[in-house]
Amino acid sequence: MSLELEQTIIKLSTPLYAILILSEIFISNWQHRKYYSFKESLVNAVMMILNGGIDLLFRGVYVVVLLWFYNYKIGVISNPYLYWFMLLLLQDLAFYVLHYVDHYCRFFWAMHVTHHSAEYFNLTAGFRSSVFQPVYRFIYFIPLALMGFHPADIILMYAITQLYGVCVHTNYINSFGWLGYILVEPSHHRVHHGSNVEYLDKNLGMFLIIWDRMFGTFQEEVKEIPIKYGLTTKIEDKSILNTIFHEWKAIFRDVKNSPDMKTAFKYVFNPPGWSHDGRSKTSIQLREELQKQQSPVR
Repeated sequence: MSLELEQTIIKLSTPLYAILILSEIFISNWQHRKYYSFKESLVNAVMMILNGGIDLLFRGVYVVVLLWFYNYKIGVISNPYLYWFMLLLLQDLAFYVLHYVDHYCRFFWAMHVTHHSAEYFNLTAGFRSSVFQPVYRFIYFIPLALMGFHPADIILMYAITQLYGVCVHTNYINSFGWLGYILVEPSHHRVHHGSNVEYLDKNLGMFLIIWDRMFGTFQEEVKEIPIKYGLTTKIEDKSILNTIFHEWKAIFRDVKNSPDMKTAFKYVFNPPGWSHDGRSKTSIQLREELQKQQSPVR
């Protein structure tokens, strides 16, 4: 039943996305705002197709794995309202953890970086998927299966929250008022896509912003700090293959030039930007440097 609902959501959301995207393109062009690039939007669509294709090919594997763990569940929530409410909360928390690891472990950042390489923030950027994420995403949902949430329901809930996650990729909405203390707003997600030092690795939630507020990764959009979209180091070759694999190439170069195995390991699994000789820095190191520069001299 849940898988059928997932298909229904996809069928209903496709024309909705088309209407919203075409409307945003029309309005932004009418207002002479450079929110869209035809070439980049085309790349975004290709990324979505590749991600969806891998997800379909690999679905049989991760569903079987989740079902295996589900057979060893520690309990079942009998109240349907509580069941779906808890699944919403816990699935969103699982995604927050996944997203946090994607940003703070270079191995996973190499797969996630494609989503952040978009230099135009618009609804199509929400489709610029991490192509290989379906291969490992299910691992974070294993605890949910053990808690008694059926794999089909987990997949459905992910599809619902992802539908919301795509829609916050827009410049045309800022605040939801008091709901902004609970839900991810477009303003929050614009910060997440910023390459400014102040915005790096912030606002990692997809549906709920409460996790960022709780775990110290929240950052408001600051009017005095205009958001610069894209990566801290722009990629010159924007072909599909290089967009997907450029960080893997960089990891290979760093590993190859490492003085020892321990350093090579750190280049793969330490946060992005880490270097043994200081030639590049992590987002935390960059923020510390910025804070020192902004601190008044005594």
